[in-house]
Amino acid sequence: MSFFKSLFGDKPVPPRVIKHPKELKKGDIISLDNDFGLPKQLRGQSLEVIAVNTYEFERSQETEWQLKGAGGDTLYMGLVDDDEPALCFSFKIQRGDVETLFDLDAFSDIFEEDCKASLSTQQVPSHLEQWVANQYHEVVFAQFGYFHREDYRGLKPPQDANGATGEPFERYLLEDASETYSVEVEVFEGGETDVLVGLTKPLGIIREYWPGTPS
Repeated sequence: MSFFKSLFGDKPVPPRVIKHPKELKKGDIISLDNDFGLPKQLRGQSLEVIAVNTYEFERSQETEWQLKGAGGDTLYMGLVDDDEPALCFSFKIQRGDVETLFDLDAFSDIFEEDCKASLSTQQVPSHLEQWVANQYHEVVFAQFGYFHREDYRGLKPPQDANGATGEPFERYLLEDASETYSVEVEVFEGGETDVLVGLTKPLGIIREYWPGTPS
């Protein structure tokens, strides 16, 4: 019996190997470069994937990895699918940060349809050092989509009106001239608004991948 079991029994599952950020799942950990050009929330940090979310637009879907480090900061990471793929890390900021960073009259121009808003940075709080540029211009206006707190990679999000169709929102996006720094505003139904500052870096900023424990 033991002979046949050795021939036909279950083979051990090989350990999971992660070679690209798009393969990351909840529970995985990434270790980042210790580059002094990075903000302190990223520099040399090990960040755990605590959730994988989906942004659904009319003709596209985007995956968002929600990350948390030892310092307790919540960060977000997305893939920039250009000729040279890159990572965009973003950090949610509070109203007081917005008031410190920008003139609020200029910031309100973001929501004016024919304005093509332009923002100049006034003052940078210490916790946002290396997250912001001096100047931004608007590149996306009122892009409608749905935000899903689910991982729909390779799947189509539910379309049933009575199902989990996600949270409807509008996206406004500004970038600096180098397309390295960004300010993103997400306005949800009921007026809830998230403002995030973003930083785009090459894939190589991730030095190591650590697969999570299989559930």
